[in-house]
Amino acid sequence: MANKTNRRNSSYLTYPYIVCNLNKLRDNLAALTKRCQIYNVSIVGVIKGFNGIAEIAKVYDGKVDFIASSRLEQLNVIKELNLQTPLMCIRISMPSEVDELVRICQISLQSDPSVIKLINEAAKKQGLIHKIVLMADIGDLREGFWNKDHLFEEALKIENEYDNLYLAGVGTNLGCYGSIVATPEKLQELVDIKDEIEKRINRKIDIVSGGGSSSLLTLLDKKIPEGINELRLGESVLMGLGTWGLDLDYLHDDVFELWTQVVEVETKPSFPVGQRGVDAFGNVVEYEDIGIHTRAIVSIGKLDYGNDPFALKAFDKNIKVLGASSDHTILDVTNAKEPTKVGDIIKFKISYSNLIYLTNTNTVRLIVRD
Repeated sequence: MANKTNRRNSSYLTYPYIVCNLNKLRDNLAALTKRCQIYNVSIVGVIKGFNGIAEIAKVYDGKVDFIASSRLEQLNVIKELNLQTPLMCIRISMPSEVDELVRICQISLQSDPSVIKLINEAAKKQGLIHKIVLMADIGDLREGFWNKDHLFEEALKIENEYDNLYLAGVGTNLGCYGSIVATPEKLQELVDIKDEIEKRINRKIDIVSGGGSSSLLTLLDKKIPEGINELRLGESVLMGLGTWGLDLDYLHDDVFELWTQVVEVETKPSFPVGQRGVDAFGNVVEYEDIGIHTRAIVSIGKLDYGNDPFALKAFDKNIKVLGASSDHTILDVTNAKEPTKVGDIIKFKISYSNLIYLTNTNTVRLIVRD
């Protein structure tokens, strides 16, 4: 198995670092593709969760309809690879970035008429046709047309007035802001919008993009409405579906591992001693008094993986995360399978939010295994 250190190269390899297993990633992508194909649903591979790192993104080439991110900077790196898979921007665009959007991406999600007009002008200047997926807000209250008559008007304008745009489809977002569940009834609303658009423009549209990994649950439950033909999948491919309480034997939840090194082991009280105020982040923290126990510190903290240390799950299930500061994570190793000492390596499974932070910092190295 080949190891490759990427992006954060130095003359030596030290901890902490993340290990990405490309074979496990391929397995997850293939497993979900197989299940989506049963319902004629294609996958958009969302790469923002690992910062669009090229060595990992290449896994998606030729396996998904589009490679997608919310960050043009990431997609620009992928464009330079000259892959065969077209690129999609899944964050609605700022007026200031439409020229770059059209240069980098073949398709994007959009919801504002004034920006769509600017995209048409940018595409005209570059001699390109840019594809648009109009976003409909069906209740999650993030991006998208709330007034559906306005959406239909914009669909007609793209179809009839903008020579350098192509109306590729309609999409929605569920679960990311408003916590709205992608029920069959909610997704049927999107299909109904698709039907009305097709009636008004007098042709079929290509894409009905039913959301992200949260919408995948409805498909796996065999309840996705006919007409939804695309899902934008990031977390489920990278991490499995543990966030939603599903431990599926055909999905790996350890595509990414975090390796850390122990810098202190001490027997200490479990409850802080002295007058307490707030922690380093201004929070009032409640502590449980479980008596004297053995605590270890590893050299990684919230500065590296975000504000949720408890999402880290040690491979040794007897090791528990007690908390963290910006640079240190404190563990209860009293019942660890082996006695813990300074210099030991402790490995963790991580969450999607952990991964986003870890791959966006230059203080945590990345090893890609193939």
